[in-house]
Amino acid sequence: MTEVPGSHSRHRSRPVQVLRDSYEALASVVAPLGDEESWPPTACTGWAVRDLIFHCLSDAQRALVALHTPAPGPADRDAVTCWQDWRPDPVGAANGRRWSRVGASMFLDFRQLRALYLETTTATVTAAAATDPDLLVSTQGHVLTAADLMTTLAVEASIDHLDLVRELPGAPGPSANGPAVVRTTLDGLLGRPVPLDWTDEHYARAATGRTPLTGTERRSLGADAERLPFLS
Repeated sequence: MTEVPGSHSRHRSRPVQVLRDSYEALASVVAPLGDEESWPPTACTGWAVRDLIFHCLSDAQRALVALHTPAPGPADRDAVTCWQDWRPDPVGAANGRRWSRVGASMFLDFRQLRALYLETTTATVTAAAATDPDLLVSTQGHVLTAADLMTTLAVEASIDHLDLVRELPGAPGPSANGPAVVRTTLDGLLGRPVPLDWTDEHYARAATGRTPLTGTERRSLGADAERLPFLS
């Protein structure tokens, strides 16, 4: 895949900071939540706030494993191409929703889930900061640099953040550079800067299928409109 000039490569010098900012922004939403605030729906079909937090916990746990799993080269994915094999999978998505709902329900006290999420993401950022960004690591059947892994984690956290706060009035939004790195990733998958005057947040929602495209947007994107969503 041809890299878009000025795309994700401009973030490679600061992947730890992007990850730290994204995780800290999400933690600032989660930390003050009580049991009542853990039940509103999110933008993820079928998930309440606590279910999405459990999903985010799973991402952070996977990150910790990956950061401690050095792999022989060469890398076969980067921060953009790691998403290229993704395709809509209704059955897999339904199973994933069910798995997270069941997992989250095992925490009878939401404070336990909240505490585990916060301490795990802190540990993930600490591990990321101590990792050589050029180290090759293994995750989800692929090999990529630690820097690219960190970028993918920031992308996931930023999209999850937008989903989480839908029914949480007054909750802070994602960090400024979180949605920016989402845009960079999506432009990389598109193969060009998106030809629409979208905010980073709207781009994230539209390119992941959360917000339907208007007729005008479809015409501007042309054939590329049929390629959406790029990820979920």
